[in-house]
Amino acid sequence: MKRMLPVVLCLAALPSLAAAKPSAKPFTVVEASIPEMQEALRTGRTTSHELVLQYLTRIATYEDKLHAAITVNPHALEEADALDRERKAGHVRGPLHGIPIALKDNIHTTNLPTTGGALAFEGMIPPYEATLTKHLRDAGAIILAKTQLTELANWVAGNPSMPNNYNALNGFGFNPYDPRRDPREATADGRPALNTGGSSSGAGTAANFWAANVGTETSGSILSPSNANMLAAVKPTVGRISRYGVIPITADQDTPGPMAKSVTDAAILLGILEGDPDPNDPATTRCTPPPNHDYTPFLKRDGLRGARIGIPRAFYYEKLTLPGEEKPRGGLNADQAKVMSDAIAILKEQGAIVVDPADIPSITDKDPKNNYLLWGVCSSMEEVKERKCSIDLAYGIERDFNHWLASLGDKAPVKTLTALREWNTAHQKLGAIKYGQSLLDISDAMDLELFRTRYESDRANDLRLAATHGLDEVMNAQHLDAVLFPGSFGASIAARPGYPTVIVPFATVPNTPTPAFPESFHANPVPFGISFTALACSEPTLLRLAYAFEQSTHRRVAPAGVP
Repeated sequence: MKRMLPVVLCLAALPSLAAAKPSAKPFTVVEASIPEMQEALRTGRTTSHELVLQYLTRIATYEDKLHAAITVNPHALEEADALDRERKAGHVRGPLHGIPIALKDNIHTTNLPTTGGALAFEGMIPPYEATLTKHLRDAGAIILAKTQLTELANWVAGNPSMPNNYNALNGFGFNPYDPRRDPREATADGRPALNTGGSSSGAGTAANFWAANVGTETSGSILSPSNANMLAAVKPTVGRISRYGVIPITADQDTPGPMAKSVTDAAILLGILEGDPDPNDPATTRCTPPPNHDYTPFLKRDGLRGARIGIPRAFYYEKLTLPGEEKPRGGLNADQAKVMSDAIAILKEQGAIVVDPADIPSITDKDPKNNYLLWGVCSSMEEVKERKCSIDLAYGIERDFNHWLASLGDKAPVKTLTALREWNTAHQKLGAIKYGQSLLDISDAMDLELFRTRYESDRANDLRLAATHGLDEVMNAQHLDAVLFPGSFGASIAARPGYPTVIVPFATVPNTPTPAFPESFHANPVPFGISFTALACSEPTLLRLAYAFEQSTHRRVAPAGVP
């Protein structure tokens, strides 16, 4: 019923389209940027009502193909009308006034359910809004929908893992660049043939269901779907945007961030989401905001000139054999390597100083105890006992998820992580935990006092290997402005210390999974971007670099399957 709502709204509002001036070329939301929308609104070429109506029409047309939205706002047209009246009266709140935006469905909204995609939270209306939701509303944005996501941000099932963009409430999300199901027998469970990325969804933004969306990331969940859906995005420094009112995994790594069709749109959204320091999230004092929270002055066409960009060849570009192992890991295939070679050539053409190689010391270290790639994320109690992985995520969700549940008061459908696991087990026949809940199980075993010392030790090792002996060391030694990663490949190492990344659409490569598709299935290519990563609070620099690269390439193309 939720996805039928836009159809009713669209039919009821069609007369407003007939009222438009026949001599004026109709404004279309398809591939329109936020500045273009604002200009059309300013000149009277369109209204916020008409923007919402066009988006609702596209949702009604293509949603059954993509599953990009879990909930659509039934009052979006009314909110648009109110904002149109404000504009007519001379009150424009800023660059998002009257612009439809979508939120990942783990971000609190008090007028729409917030579910995390979990069956236990179906229909839950939280008792308070997320800080970032309030920032958006105050800025005049219209929260048009809540997006598809991997259930509870992909910290539910570990072995087998939950496929990207699946949740018990809405099934699988699909990629608009090839919105077909995977035909291979080994993976014939309804999942998409073209990976959507996860756990956030970028499908709706790529398909022009809304102007942009807000995702969240613990380790790759903004960068991965942005890469897979040819979007520009900012995975901010942890603390740059408040996490208050966002269903957590761990406060050590969680952050919301903007996902959009251009670096400019992402920069505009970042400034609105950031706001002033939030007393409900002490980490929001970590970075100093730019004047007026405006990141657009950093968007310079010649922003790459003189910038020092490091190329972490080992593992991220070329295969690497780790200490104690016989077979190499990592590296790019030939098509990906060609894309990155082209990207590096463009950096040089634009005046960047490319430091190649600029290998990350903890990636190439011959001592197993000092090698980041030999230090994983614990996903079972057996791995915990081996002490070769970090319990940060498992410990963090036991601590932070229970705290979040307590903040819901009597609105909480379950009161503890233990109660959620029990509810899931009792409701398996209704579709809960199709892929199990091994990650929730290990998390619930993390007694906060018993594992405190282990957690503190593991957290310190995360920071040592990812930052001190990792990104910090190479960036300081080579005096780098940023490190260039293929696609979203650098997400994990940047996530541990909470460092920022900006990703830019750039190319496509063949979709050639293992095992291969049947010969009769002709797969569409996979989007493949590039990402700039640097140390904490470096978003202004990263946006400058990403914008200059984007403006010198303009390689993003709209998905042909949803015209």
